[in-house]
Amino acid sequence: MSKAASTRSSPRPGAALSPAGAEKLVGSLAPLLHEWLPRQRWFAGKGRPITGFAAVAATELMPPAAPGPGPGLLHLLVRVEQRATPDLDAPPVPVPPTDDCYQLLLGVRSTLPPQLTAARIGIVGEGPLAGRVVYEALHDPRLADLLLEHLRSPGALGPLRFDRAVEIPAGLTPRLLGAEQSNSSVVYGEEYILKILRRVFPGANPDLELPLALAGQGCRRVPSPVAWFEAVGDGAAREPLTLGVLQPYLQDSEDGWQLALRTLADGGAFTDEARALGLATAEVHLALAAALPTVSLGPRQTAQLAEAMSGRLDATAQAVPALLPYVAGLRTAFDALAGSGSGGAGSGDGSAGPVGLVTRAQRVHGDLHLGQTLRTPDGEWSLIDFEGEPARPLTERRRPQPAVRDVAGMLRSFDYAARSHEPWSPDWAERCRSAYCDGYAEGTGTDPREDPALLRAYETDKAVYEVLYEARNRPDWLPVPMAAIQRLAGGLP
Repeated sequence: MSKAASTRSSPRPGAALSPAGAEKLVGSLAPLLHEWLPRQRWFAGKGRPITGFAAVAATELMPPAAPGPGPGLLHLLVRVEQRATPDLDAPPVPVPPTDDCYQLLLGVRSTLPPQLTAARIGIVGEGPLAGRVVYEALHDPRLADLLLEHLRSPGALGPLRFDRAVEIPAGLTPRLLGAEQSNSSVVYGEEYILKILRRVFPGANPDLELPLALAGQGCRRVPSPVAWFEAVGDGAAREPLTLGVLQPYLQDSEDGWQLALRTLADGGAFTDEARALGLATAEVHLALAAALPTVSLGPRQTAQLAEAMSGRLDATAQAVPALLPYVAGLRTAFDALAGSGSGGAGSGDGSAGPVGLVTRAQRVHGDLHLGQTLRTPDGEWSLIDFEGEPARPLTERRRPQPAVRDVAGMLRSFDYAARSHEPWSPDWAERCRSAYCDGYAEGTGTDPREDPALLRAYETDKAVYEVLYEARNRPDWLPVPMAAIQRLAGGLP
């Protein structure tokens, strides 16, 4: 993934631990990690017992044994082994054990200053760090600054490789953002933001791959990567793991979700913003199609898309019984998609329709919604967070898909915003949906509404996903996707 302007080596203060040393270190931390990891929002294995830890790599970015009062900084890649357990809310299908790999940045001190109390993980009981306090390093400005220094000076340190595209100034004060989700983010001097990927996979991560490709096309709708770092294994067959990406921080920007909610509260329409957002999405899609390969989807591939969607519907209906009465109506959307790919009806209502979008697949955002957009103070829209849905395999997230998948995700997001406001305003959502499609059609020359079978199938698939997510995580929100389910299924069962 290296496209750096400079890859000159820089003296490194630390060193990589040997495999035996890494295993010994992780083994000594295991009791603390057992308690701490499941409490982190970015930990994907909640609700399943942890059966063990395996060290993938361990690097001392600043040796804990360094003289003086300063802290040490450890970079760990740890495979977390978990046993599958019966989930009463899950479909009755076998679930294999998992061994996800996580990136950990741990600070080490003899005593922890009061301002870092909230970052405390615990005191190590045995091993090379016995009696020392370990804590979440990103809370410590000194250690967060050290991480930026490695990005400022490209080079390698053990399995870690640091690259950059432009010069990065020194002396930028770090600030850990509090809104933690599937990853962690540090802002440096209000100029840059470093996204630390927590659950990591071998292969190019779309959150680095796609913005780099868009930068190569001169697309200004996505902040260009300034620097990044990866873990590189031995041998040509070992794919690198993307660990972090530094990008410009769009200071004073407002994310689309908060802006939409505020507009609703003020009684505003949001249609102008939605149309501009549709145009921005179109520009990104066109740039991605120009930068990366596209493929044609024939009847067999279209039928496979529909079959996968139908399978997700069946599994979700078993997990969420409230969905069962609507299954037959929802399945007509997927049947119509399969029919459109073979030249059948294009809309699911008996009318013929073109199948333009279904014939082409390209790289897309993969998890597009209002919260993945930013409007700058000058009114321009940007798209962020190209990682895709973290729960899906990396190979699936990197696969070319019909561009309408992103469109459907944004249409569902307008519905969510309208449902989050009292009183509910379905007309507000419909006007935003229409304006967004207008803007997208203006930008691409292709209106997603002209392929109703494809659009309805992807919107239905997204709503089914939302039902499962809300049932398991936010039951109070379940009526939001269920209202869309009733509409997409054709009304009451």
